[in-house]
Amino acid sequence: MNSTTEITADCRIDAGWVLTVDAHNSVLENHSIISSGGTIIECLPHSTADQRYPDLPVIDRRSSIAMPGLVNAHTHLGMHYLKGLADDKPLMEWLQKYIWPIEGKLLSSEFVAAGARHAVAESIAGGVTCVNDMYFFPDTVAQTCIDCGVRAVVGAPIMQLATPWANSLDECFDRAIAVHDRFRDHPTINTAFAPHAPYTVPVSALEKIATLSAELEALVHMHVHETETEVLDYIKSEGVRPIARLFEVGLINPYMIAVHLTQLTDDEINLLAQNGASAIHCPESNLKLASGFCPATSLVKAGVNTAIGTDSAASNNDLDMFGEMRTAALLAKAVSGDASALPAFEAIRMATINGAKAIGLDEQTGSLEAGKQLDLICIEPDISMQPMYDVASHVVYCANRERVTDVWVGGKKLLSEKRFTNIDVNEISKSAMHWQQKISATT
Repeated sequence: MNSTTEITADCRIDAGWVLTVDAHNSVLENHSIISSGGTIIECLPHSTADQRYPDLPVIDRRSSIAMPGLVNAHTHLGMHYLKGLADDKPLMEWLQKYIWPIEGKLLSSEFVAAGARHAVAESIAGGVTCVNDMYFFPDTVAQTCIDCGVRAVVGAPIMQLATPWANSLDECFDRAIAVHDRFRDHPTINTAFAPHAPYTVPVSALEKIATLSAELEALVHMHVHETETEVLDYIKSEGVRPIARLFEVGLINPYMIAVHLTQLTDDEINLLAQNGASAIHCPESNLKLASGFCPATSLVKAGVNTAIGTDSAASNNDLDMFGEMRTAALLAKAVSGDASALPAFEAIRMATINGAKAIGLDEQTGSLEAGKQLDLICIEPDISMQPMYDVASHVVYCANRERVTDVWVGGKKLLSEKRFTNIDVNEISKSAMHWQQKISATT
C-alpha cells in the first residue's frame, strides 16, 4: 500500500462479515472496506485497518453483514402505482383488459416520474443499488434514478402498438436513439433498446434493432418465451419459435437480456449459452401470473449468465430482491427435484454480480473488490438469523429486506440506519394517495 492511497482514503466501513461475491465467493469476518472517492481500495482485517488508516473515521457496522448492493435485472418502475390493481389474472387478460387500457388513459411523464420515484424508494430500502428498467418515458425514469442516487439501465420501449410514448415504430426508434444520445456518457445511467416481446414487434423492427445494437454496442432488453400460449401462438402465426426468430435476425448475442424464459428446450438453452446471451429469472411474478417455471438450474449449468428481477410491482406485488432470491432457490429445488439445486450463494450471485454482468456493469458493481464502486449494503441480523453457521445461507433463507440498514452507491449514502438521506417519505405517500384516487376514478 503506497502513501498516496493512504492519504486519499476517505471512507472506512467495519463489518462483522463481508460477502465479497468475488470469483471465490469469499466471506471475510471482521473486515473493513476502505474506499476513496466512491471506489473501493481494499478490504482488510479491522486490526490491519487500524494500523494502516489510524486517522480515518470508522463507520461501525461490526454486528452487520456487508455485501454488494443488489441488482434488480428486470423492472418496470413507472408501473408502481398499478400495484394491486388487477390481481389474480392470467398474463394476457391482465395486460389486455386492465393494464394497457389504464395506461392508455393515464400514462404520461408525470405518472411515470411519480411511480418510478416511489419504486426507487422501495428498492433502496430493500438494498437495491442498480436497476435494469423497461418502461415508457425512459428519460424520465433515468432522471428519477439520478435524483435518487441509484444506478440504472433504462430501456426505451419498441412496440407496434401506439402509446403516449410513441405513436409508431418509427417514432419509437427516434425516441430510443434520442435517449441513448442524451445519456451516452452519464456515469450512472446506461441505455438499452427494449422491444416489448416478439409478438408485439414485427420482424423488420427486430432486424433494425439488431443492426442498431451492433452499431451502438447497445443492450437489448426483451420479454422472451414468457408463457406457453405466447410461444404456441407465435409458432402458429410465424412458423417458428420466438427464440429461433430472434436468432435469425441476429439478436441472440451478448447484448441480449432475455426475460422470463419459462418455455425453453435444451437446444434453446444451449443456443443462449453458446451466444453469450443473459437470462433474467423473475420467479415471483411468473408464479403469480402462472406463466410457468424458468429452468434456472439448467440455464446455470449450461453456462448462461442468469440473473434475477422482480418484474413490476403491478405483477409481483413488491420489489423485494431478498424475497426473489429465496423464491428462486426454493423453486429451483422443487422444479428439479434436487435439494442441492441453486444453492444460496448462487442465488446471491444471481442478485448481484450476474445482474451486473447482464447489463454490462460487472467492472463497476456487483461485488466488493478493489477498483469497483462502493455499492454496498449492510444487513443487521436479528434473532431470526441466530445461530448463524453459514452467512450466505442466512442471507437467502433467513434475512429479509427489513434487515437492510444502510445503503451506499458510489460511496454516497442513500440509506442511513434505515432512514433515507435524500428522499422525503411523506411526499412519496402523498403522491401515492393522489395517484390512487386518479386511477380509481378511471376503473
